[in-house]
Amino acid sequence: MPEWTTLPGLSPYLGTLAAMEARAAAIAEGRAPEAIWLLEHPPLYTAGTSSKPADLTDPDRFPVFTAGRGGQYTYHGPGQRVAYVMLDLNTRGRDVRLFVQALENWVIGTLATFNVTGERRPGRVGVWVTRPDKPANPDGTPHEAKIAAIGVKLRRWVSFHGISINVEPDLSHFSGIVPCGIRDHGVTSLVDLGLPVTLPDLDTALIGEFPRHFA
Repeated sequence: MPEWTTLPGLSPYLGTLAAMEARAAAIAEGRAPEAIWLLEHPPLYTAGTSSKPADLTDPDRFPVFTAGRGGQYTYHGPGQRVAYVMLDLNTRGRDVRLFVQALENWVIGTLATFNVTGERRPGRVGVWVTRPDKPANPDGTPHEAKIAAIGVKLRRWVSFHGISINVEPDLSHFSGIVPCGIRDHGVTSLVDLGLPVTLPDLDTALIGEFPRHFA
């Protein structure tokens, strides 16, 4: 198991990013064990390597940071659990596709502990839920909403950045971007789905589910 740390309060983005990169470097050099940091950020937007300027629809709303991870624009803020995952793929198999799939499966398994069915969607990064309580799409397909985002980067085969799961963020804050470049679907959270889940509840589920997906 990696070293797990829950950071208190709201973690400033740039300082946390610098600390994460330093820890990933130390892992690559054999000076530190693998680590997973569980935290919240203050309200902000991050731009991944595939972000498009047009998808930042309200650039003055919150601070915007270039993340360096894969993906497009993402929101982070209070009530959203961010897990920065620093794992050494040199010892876990150098397969980026399988690693991202393991992250998705970890999220899906964690959601299942709360009886939430998380799903992948072709061509869309992240984890999605169907919303039969919402009106269907114009083409008759069920309404879908994103509940978790995934964006990672590897350096010397050590991962950093990671996942974010919406527990109880202010969902209106997502309106300043096109989340992950997808305009046709919404966002949701565990509390929005009617589940009284707390961040400590989610953390317990994440830690318990981790060994099933990362040997």
